Amino acid sequence: MGKLDGKVAIITGGAGGIGSGMAKAMVKEGAIVTIVDLNEETGKAMEKELQQYSPESMFMQVNLMDRNKLGNIVETVVKKYGKLDVLVNNAHASRQKPFMETTQEDIDLSFGTGFYPTFYLMQAAFPYLKETKGNIINFASGAGLNGDPTQAAYAAAKEAIRGITRVAAREWGQYGININLISPIALSPGVEAWSKAQPEYYEAVKNKIPMGRFGDVEKDIGRVAVFLASEDSKYITGQTIMTDGGATMLR
Repeated sequence: MGKLDGKVAIITGGAGGIGSGMAKAMVKEGAIVTIVDLNEETGKAMEKELQQYSPESMFMQVNLMDRNKLGNIVETVVKKYGKLDVLVNNAHASRQKPFMETTQEDIDLSFGTGFYPTFYLMQAAFPYLKETKGNIINFASGAGLNGDPTQAAYAAAKEAIRGITRVAAREWGQYGININLISPIALSPGVEAWSKAQPEYYEAVKNKIPMGRFGDVEKDIGRVAVFLASEDSKYITGQTIMTDGGATMLR
């Protein structure tokens, strides 16, 4: 028996990186997972990998910046599986620029791929999660918590996501829906590329992590997502779970 046996989950940005790590961790615990991503090639490849453990799992190609298609994601999943237990809002794209060089286009990209899909998918999922007393997992970032340089657009969207998570956690707790955030540091493909491009900076950042390493997308981040999606976390809501090896310690 897996921790997520029979649970139906949606993971945005699930074709690669942290999203794929969570998807793999969840299907291995018995979940049926729909990964939502823009990249068809990587999405189809991940679909095949997930179906080795969960034959009903699937990939949906969606541009999350098209708000008219967000509700269709939830409707499609519920129509196929009959319910929704877990919504994971992981997808987010952004550009790193100094504050004074950040443009409206940069802000629109960050909010359009991160904040707005999170907000509207939460609204679309609410009536179904109310039926299942389900879970929402959103994503925060140390960039927002710590105010990292060159991260104005990204930090703003991530802190906005933290804000709506806390509001919804207070409003929806009465329905048995719990909503939390993961704030990760992980060795995603993007971080791997960065480590090769800027090895000295990468080592400096890694050395500041008390546990001395970047997290594994499946074994470290994915396992926390499994916990938050399971019955084990039902009395936890509105919290930011720092899954970063101790890099940021909340007070």
